[in-house]
Amino acid sequence: MIFKARINAWRAGLQRILEGSPRRKYSIITGLTLLLPLGLMLWTESLQRGSLTNAFGWMLKNATISMFNYGIYLSVFVLIYALVGRFVFAAGLSALLLALAALTSYFKSSLIGEPFFPWDLMLRKEGLNIFSYISSFSTAFKLLVILLCIACIFLLRIVVPKLSLPLLARLGLGLLSIYVLYAASVQSPWAGKLAKELGYKETVWNQNKNYTDNGLAAAFVMNVKHTIIERPEGYSKEELARIAESIVAIQQASAQSANDGQDNSAAGSEAAVKPNVIFIMNEAFWDPTLLPNVSFSEDPIPTVRGLQQQFTSGYLLSPQFGGGTSNVEFEVLTGLSMSLLPQGAVPYQQHVGDSLPTLASYFEDQGYYSMGIHPYDGWFWSRNRVYKSFGFERFKSKTGFDNPQFKGAYISDEEVTKSIIEEVSASDRPMFIYAVTMQNHGPYSKPRYQEHEVQVSGELTEDAAQILQTYTQGVRDADKALGDLIAHFEQSGEPTVIIFYGDHLPMLGEEYSVYLQGGLISSSSAWDWSLEEWQRMRSIPFVTWSNIPMEKQSYPALSYAFLGSVILDELHMDKPAQFALGSKLAKQLPAMTGPLYVDAQSQLYAKVPEHSKSLVDDYRKLQYDLMFGKRYLADYVDGAFIHKTPQEGYTLE
Repeated sequence: MIFKARINAWRAGLQRILEGSPRRKYSIITGLTLLLPLGLMLWTESLQRGSLTNAFGWMLKNATISMFNYGIYLSVFVLIYALVGRFVFAAGLSALLLALAALTSYFKSSLIGEPFFPWDLMLRKEGLNIFSYISSFSTAFKLLVILLCIACIFLLRIVVPKLSLPLLARLGLGLLSIYVLYAASVQSPWAGKLAKELGYKETVWNQNKNYTDNGLAAAFVMNVKHTIIERPEGYSKEELARIAESIVAIQQASAQSANDGQDNSAAGSEAAVKPNVIFIMNEAFWDPTLLPNVSFSEDPIPTVRGLQQQFTSGYLLSPQFGGGTSNVEFEVLTGLSMSLLPQGAVPYQQHVGDSLPTLASYFEDQGYYSMGIHPYDGWFWSRNRVYKSFGFERFKSKTGFDNPQFKGAYISDEEVTKSIIEEVSASDRPMFIYAVTMQNHGPYSKPRYQEHEVQVSGELTEDAAQILQTYTQGVRDADKALGDLIAHFEQSGEPTVIIFYGDHLPMLGEEYSVYLQGGLISSSSAWDWSLEEWQRMRSIPFVTWSNIPMEKQSYPALSYAFLGSVILDELHMDKPAQFALGSKLAKQLPAMTGPLYVDAQSQLYAKVPEHSKSLVDDYRKLQYDLMFGKRYLADYVDGAFIHKTPQEGYTLE
């Protein structure tokens, strides 16, 4: 009772002060409104950078850009204040929303090397998947402390009066805040000039540095403009007509070469045979024996190792690390490149509309039954919608598996192999299958297997060794599942081509701990890596197998976007528009992704080399035309393919 009486007394005293003079009241509100965003900035940057010391250090070292961030925090708070009408409630809500943004950015940077982007807001359920990685006791305790701090802010409303503003003032301040945030987001002339004068230096290709140097609020808001895809300079119907001419020339030369190859080979008599074409993108598949400081009791991937010696194989340069599987699918299936989209973009969520020409729709045109298989939830990355847009006839997701075997939290790779065999056996048409596995999805911090066929040893901490041990067993299971699939088609003799690869390197501990201890990289900061280290951390082995005659090729570095062209060439099939132009570009610049480009002589570059800029510009215009433009290309080449609509009988399991 005494405590309650004191609270009431304090509240009454504050109320008398505020009611004594309107000028005094609004002076107090103004002062608190100007002071609070400073606290919000310190609060947010502390969470984003991992400590209060780091936040203070950044603010003192970057005083002018801190002012720019302060203006954004002020606008955010004033907007929320204008909407809710109560100062304390607006302060608590602001602290909560900003804490969520800062923590998301902190964990995302620690785990996969990317901060929190505006387009991450479109991920919906996928964003919840991060919580499986941050469930440690120390992290849970930190989150609890943060929530308690926010709760304390809300509880201040017991003591502090409403501090409300007149409706007209709230409306004016709210509109002003929206204007300021909009101007900063789209970088209107005055906002862009002000940001530059205050020291904002955008580093689009290095977003970690962008956020570290410029602050979370400024970097996040200024990134909004990247969600708006700008028309490439020179994009026009006439330009696409010119590009179409070059595509037709490529297609004609390719067709002649394919005919010559068939006429001069034993395969000529089998030219009419349409083999099953099976792409298997194995979750986080990589070769752990590439860690120089680690030893293995036996080779964990003997099947893959054998295929590397006998069939077309090489290394794919992934646009992702540790996550973002759908972006790799996007490159393979569409023949388009993530390097021409903003860093952090997710086309499946942002840019895939009602239809987009892909390998799935192309093979369907060739008489194939096109099917996607993924033993996880169909909504993840919006595959249930996107696969329809891509021209698949059927998508079998987690619910399509009948009483499957699980290994850990996910359906096993062996079950995917069984599913592929069942689907091919049941089909009266040759099949194009795009299968994405799930068993070896992270995190790997907790043991998930009772036995480990391959033992790991080396210069690793106990935690790192356990993570790598768990991951390696998953790789071993993936290799065995591939071997079982090959054995089936060897025995059945049904003409089949298999393409097997991973989507990205696995996330092995925070701050690349296993890679650092294993000797693959020299720093826990990705932006300190050399170009050679970038290549190591983005290179994924791929192998092929077939029971029809195919020429063996080797690819030291290849973009996923160009993999479809390679396979179509191997099959002596015509290449549709984007795959044809991609094949030409691949001869000059076989691998391209945001931080790294590799040319035909295996030279490494941090940006597009001069000798390939013209062709990359053409490729960019084609990609824009298909994804965002008028599809002028269809007027000159592959019109039916480009304008093909989704299958009417599309089936989702």
